[in-house]
Amino acid sequence: MEKKVTKPAKLKLRKGDLVQVIAGDAKGSQGKIAEVIIDKNRAIVEGVNMVSKHTKPNAANPNGGIVKQEAAIHISNLALVEPKTGKTTRVGRKLNDAGKLVRVSKKSGEEIK
Repeated sequence: MEKKVTKPAKLKLRKGDLVQVIAGDAKGSQGKIAEVIIDKNRAIVEGVNMVSKHTKPNAANPNGGIVKQEAAIHISNLALVEPKTGKTTRVGRKLNDAGKLVRVSKKSGEEIK
């Protein structure tokens, strides 16, 4: 039997967006999205969800040891922070005047750059 290949969902958050964690251990903390992992619906947020990783000695780190780094967090646990108000908002999509599909804030209705 063939395995079905499903198309990944259209995510409403992008690299560079300022987000706030709304659930989990890091709840309440804010940071910029450094990377979005589309096929897993996860994002890596700067300074949020830090984990300790044990590393072997290598050229970059000759002694090895324990390194703190960000772990991926599920998109559903993140909310976009509106730049003007500083509060969280949901994201919608609309056609603008040029006929291009853009992201808009559900609270203010303004376009998200």
